[in-house]
Amino acid sequence: MTASATPAPSTGSLGRNYHKLWSSSAVSNLADGVFIVALPLIAVRLTDSPMLIAGVSLAGRLPWLVFVLFAGALADRLDRRATMRNVQVMRVAVVGLMAAMALTDTLALPVLYVAAFALGVGETLFDTAAQSIMPSIVSKDLLSRANGRLYAVELIMNTFVGPPLGGFLVALSVPLALGGSALCYGFAAVGLALIVGSFKPVPEGPRQSMLRDIREGFEFLWRVRVLRVMAIMVAISNLTSTAYISVFVLFVVAPGPMGLDEVGYGLLFTTFAVGGLAGSLLEERVEARIGRSAVLFMGMASGVLTLIPVVTAQPFVIAAGMVAMGAGGMMWNIITVSLRQRITPDHLLGRLNATYRLFAWGVMPIGALLGGIVAELFGVRAVFLVSSLVMLASLYLLRYLRDADLDAAEAAVGHAQAEPA
Repeated sequence: MTASATPAPSTGSLGRNYHKLWSSSAVSNLADGVFIVALPLIAVRLTDSPMLIAGVSLAGRLPWLVFVLFAGALADRLDRRATMRNVQVMRVAVVGLMAAMALTDTLALPVLYVAAFALGVGETLFDTAAQSIMPSIVSKDLLSRANGRLYAVELIMNTFVGPPLGGFLVALSVPLALGGSALCYGFAAVGLALIVGSFKPVPEGPRQSMLRDIREGFEFLWRVRVLRVMAIMVAISNLTSTAYISVFVLFVVAPGPMGLDEVGYGLLFTTFAVGGLAGSLLEERVEARIGRSAVLFMGMASGVLTLIPVVTAQPFVIAAGMVAMGAGGMMWNIITVSLRQRITPDHLLGRLNATYRLFAWGVMPIGALLGGIVAELFGVRAVFLVSSLVMLASLYLLRYLRDADLDAAEAAVGHAQAEPA
């Protein structure tokens, strides 16, 4: 079954609704980029305790562990566009209230915790609905292009434009930075309100309990082999990359082997974003030339480049490897997200996306913990070596993600939809 809205006919154009979604995403991610930088800078002004400052990030990420599955079930019950719009309105209210409190000098650390948690809950609702709405916006053969362009603007605003603007605005005025974010969220809500149509999935059969709905999402993921393999591989990738990143600062910043300062560390990390932007813009052409399975191999194989710091501390070589990892990771994301959107029935898509992201995000705290333990016992380079070896071993699973396997998964869905009810 499909949502009430139907995607634009496949004429090569992505359609007006897509461009409204794209524009809304651009201003929303600009607000995110400003706020992501503003929040820890505000926390530093309120406390000098590393644990209390880290608690702000923990409060923001906790909903991905405790609420995301419910967000997936709600995405399959509610109008997805309305959910996204309502989250933006909630963001305006929360961040706007923070701006007012900053203006009156009443902003305190407990307020940051509550706000971070509330916005984190909103993020699970928004992101799950956003990944699930796309097949109702554009036709299936345009999903890779649509996702690639959306990821590109998200990356530009969230990484290149928002953070430096956020740092500049906080230096001028905390209320100004928070107020600017709230204003952008407001514009994003307007853009979503202008999208035409209803995007509420049509349920199959009688309404069930929320827990039963969540179970169906798990069952569908585990039943479809290509989705199951992708979820396992992305969990392995995020586990190893989080272990790598959790101790990477000790390798980069003096007195570490690379000997860079804090500014150099920040600039080095933008190379991930450069690679990601390149991957988002090139994926469609690369996929057309070499096929999806080859692109998936490139995406996962790029994770093996965590081996580079084991053999050299040369900044330009490591930066080149990070560009490649960013590009490979982005192309993997575009193909796998687009495939999930194509082969998952609309009434299950929210729950499938939420379950998949539980695999992807739930392993990150474990990766950080393991990275710290291994570095403590054997040194930082041991983390890089183990991460690269685990990623190398995971490439064996790509034997289940050949082009024939992906095509068969799509064909099976098409056959099921063609059968009479």
